[in-house]
Amino acid sequence: MFGLRRKQEAESAPPEAPVLDLSGPTLRRAFEHLVVSAEPTGGVERYVTALSLKASLFEEMLGKGRVAELTEMEFLDLAAFITPVRRKVGTYIGENGFEALRARLESLLAGWSDTKTADRRLADFVARFPDDKAHRWVRDLGAEVMHFISPDRYPLMCRWVWDAKVKTGVLREIWFADDVATAKIPVADDYLAFRTLAAEIESFLTDQGVFRDLPFYTDLLMSHVYADYINDRGGSLMRAEFATSSDPMLHTRRMLGLDAVDTETGRTRLKLIDGTAHVLGTPKAIPHQEKT
Repeated sequence: MFGLRRKQEAESAPPEAPVLDLSGPTLRRAFEHLVVSAEPTGGVERYVTALSLKASLFEEMLGKGRVAELTEMEFLDLAAFITPVRRKVGTYIGENGFEALRARLESLLAGWSDTKTADRRLADFVARFPDDKAHRWVRDLGAEVMHFISPDRYPLMCRWVWDAKVKTGVLREIWFADDVATAKIPVADDYLAFRTLAAEIESFLTDQGVFRDLPFYTDLLMSHVYADYINDRGGSLMRAEFATSSDPMLHTRRMLGLDAVDTETGRTRLKLIDGTAHVLGTPKAIPHQEKT
């Protein structure tokens, strides 16, 4: 009887958070560099405000059941702010239509307030697409949607933050080790791991005097860390995707989709299947290809 009770208690106990051995000096250098780099373009607060506006847009169009009425035009407006997605999704919708994708987003967000189901919902969402290189953007779409409809509830769980399969991402870049390139990091890429990472970075930011908008400051610091990886150790193909510039915040903005819109023309970086750029707020739908 007592053994059964102990077994039931063990099964109902919450899983233990992973121990993350992060490098304080690396985080400190990254934060100091972020502050200096952002100053010529309005300071860190300007970028935090932009992320807050992005979250407001996602919550307005997707939050609290509104995903059920999401239109293709509205989705394209959102997708323009997700860098890995905007390069692929126009072709996907052109070939497969939009409604199935919308329905999958609706399933992803069903029960959105329950973080205990986050891993299952995200895995189910990804599993509804082909498991190949051409659809890696799907994981990032699901991760950004979950995060930006509720930043306080869901950490950013994109592949560039941590990909346990290939062992790359921000987590490796801030890991405490003599040689981070060869360090073994036994950490999963599940909700608990991302939540723990975000909590560690938020604690660091609080020590630096940051007390509000912590999810967005965390996003910004992580993207700046990964931007440094692109600059210093990224391969030629990665650099080609992100181009080169003397602007030290260019890659940081692009990781978070903050370079999405040309403010003068309204054109976005999202390419439709016909090769044209999606214009923010336009009713033009993607021409769908007939299945043969």
